[in-house]
Amino acid sequence: MALRDFFLMFLVCFLWAAHTIVSKIVVSGMEIPPLFYAAVRFGIVAVLALPWLLPAPRPRWRMLLVGFLMGGGGFALFFLGIRTASPSSAAVVSQLGLPITTLLSVVMLGERIYWRRGLGIALTFIGGVLVMWDPSAGFPLSVGLVLILASAAVGSLASVMMKQIKGVRPIQFQAWIGLASVAPMILLTTTLETGQVDKALAAGWGFVAALLFSALVVSLIAHTIYYGLIGKYPANLIAPLLIMNPLLTVAMGILVTGDRFDARMALGTGLALCGVLIIALRRNHVMPLASVLWGRFR
Repeated sequence: MALRDFFLMFLVCFLWAAHTIVSKIVVSGMEIPPLFYAAVRFGIVAVLALPWLLPAPRPRWRMLLVGFLMGGGGFALFFLGIRTASPSSAAVVSQLGLPITTLLSVVMLGERIYWRRGLGIALTFIGGVLVMWDPSAGFPLSVGLVLILASAAVGSLASVMMKQIKGVRPIQFQAWIGLASVAPMILLTTTLETGQVDKALAAGWGFVAALLFSALVVSLIAHTIYYGLIGKYPANLIAPLLIMNPLLTVAMGILVTGDRFDARMALGTGLALCGVLIIALRRNHVMPLASVLWGRFR
């Protein structure tokens, strides 16, 4: 890989990691309702990507379902979870999306797993459970991280379903994510949340900056750079570099939001990332698509 492209890959992972930190600040520090945040974010994406919406992929119902799961549905769960979960632990638990994608590809697409990949899946799940387990709390698992895990599972399901849709350009996919997410998220936020506008106005320009960063820089710019790199280099070269994303998130979480990083967290992170690396290096057919779609966290 050319040095320039490596730095671009690092920039993408840095922006994804920064987005996790920004999301934590928005829904926890600014106290913006998570469903409202998701609705506005994908509303902006839908408007900006509207020119690339057509021609509509077929079947349209599948594209709408995949768009919602990959967009508003998955991010709503993520934003709900990050309210109480630390960014660093959320980044590690999100890595469980890769083994879940692999398992779903076996069930839904009939693909096969061999022992090395099975070992990677086991290590990732063991590491993820160690991070999620909170021995100081009455409930053995962090509720926020359970929501993060649900978000990863939803994204994994969408990525496998997306494999059955052909000929969708990356920017067109972003347009359909926005379109499919706006109406359901507006319905959910108006039904389940209150005081959205007042809290947004109270947050002021900080919230506006976070929205623009999330919709413009992360969804459109970072993903466009990433799609270009995926098209230029083999997936088995790109996929291992994605580990920079959770590592950067953990570092930012410790420095910016004061995340706790004890021995249990270190062990869980190490096991999970080793498992992810094994899975990435022993990819099957679904791996390139899963890497492209599931790397949105972020």
